[in-house]
Amino acid sequence: MSNSESTPRVTSDEKFFTKPIAIIFVTIFIDLVGFGIVIPALPYYAKAPGFMATPFEIGMLFASYSAMQFIFAPILGGLSDRYGRRPVLFISLLGSAAGYLILGFATSVAVLFVGRIIAGITGGNIATAQAYIADLTTKENRAKGMGLFGAAFGLGFVFGPAIGGILSRYGVEVPFLFASVLTFANAIALYFVLPESLKPEDREDTARGSRPNRFAEVWNTLRDSKFSVLAFLYFLLVTAFSIMTASFTLYTMYRFGYDAEVNGYLFAYVGILAVIFQGVAFGRLAKRFGEAALTVFGSLVLAGALFVVPYVGPDFGGLTGLLIGIAFFSLGNSLSSPALSSLASKIADPKEQGKAMGVMQSAASLARAIGPAIAGVLLNNAVGDIDDYTIFRTFWAAAGLMGITFVVAIYFAQVKMKKIELP
Repeated sequence: MSNSESTPRVTSDEKFFTKPIAIIFVTIFIDLVGFGIVIPALPYYAKAPGFMATPFEIGMLFASYSAMQFIFAPILGGLSDRYGRRPVLFISLLGSAAGYLILGFATSVAVLFVGRIIAGITGGNIATAQAYIADLTTKENRAKGMGLFGAAFGLGFVFGPAIGGILSRYGVEVPFLFASVLTFANAIALYFVLPESLKPEDREDTARGSRPNRFAEVWNTLRDSKFSVLAFLYFLLVTAFSIMTASFTLYTMYRFGYDAEVNGYLFAYVGILAVIFQGVAFGRLAKRFGEAALTVFGSLVLAGALFVVPYVGPDFGGLTGLLIGIAFFSLGNSLSSPALSSLASKIADPKEQGKAMGVMQSAASLARAIGPAIAGVLLNNAVGDIDDYTIFRTFWAAAGLMGITFVVAIYFAQVKMKKIELP
């Protein structure tokens, strides 16, 4: 995997979309397609004969993946600092392919957990991909590079659930086998065409241990009361949204009788709306109303949607009501999430942007592990199944978290924002 020549940085007066940038864009996109395939298919798969997983076990399947990402993402990032981005990306993609393959050939719930844990350990490569982009871009076009990263992320999340849903009609295990083949092909293509981005002298500096302790970095960042409030808000937001994500397929299976294919289309619908809300509307709304106001409004919208949607069923609202409800899911999250990230970026010291964003992503990773675990506990009734009562309490718990987010966001907007001079 050694590559003697590293790719030079793309300066502001050079063509931005170079071959390495294009390759990493495709790599991220395919990686997220594989991730998105699992979302609608996993609950349906785990409930199939041969597994008959309880809602609690399904919630923990989602949680185990995110927990492993939370633990191992900084480790993979450190390894990429020492040995280069290319080998870490290659090995992590192989690991993800193996995790999907294990899921596809699993014969018990325990083996499902093995596959999810392996995929989670090696799936923390998103930070390495971001580091690759940072290696190739200057400060002048760093935002453009991260915007490209976000576009690949969003598109992968749109196409992944739809592909997973379509493939599920050919067998409940087919989406996972396809994700394995796709990720393996991605790894092979990366091995042959992606150049290394990290210069050898930079790796040598890191190998000598010049980097500060990660936990000390997190603690120092959170000592800023304004930033710590934002991180807390982001944690609550992602936890609530993760509860919904882990519960949604089981809810539609129970209430509407939808299979993995229909759920794949519904998740793709949420993703498309998110691309529209964030890519078209958010920037204009932020200029007019400010990020703090959008956080307050988005939190209120998401809290209301989470409270109302459990009432929706074939006899009340039907598919139209469901589509309207999940549109408000997407709207609330699409306003609050980028608003909080933008505020955190503005509050952070210009020299510590990477550290600040890393803390926010750590909060999100932890939330994505806790949210599905909460969903698994609340969805599970006395006989290890889902019913109307467990649906209501699960979605209302998420609504309660968003209610807290709404109140704290108002406090931040009225108290903390007065002490900040934002451009």
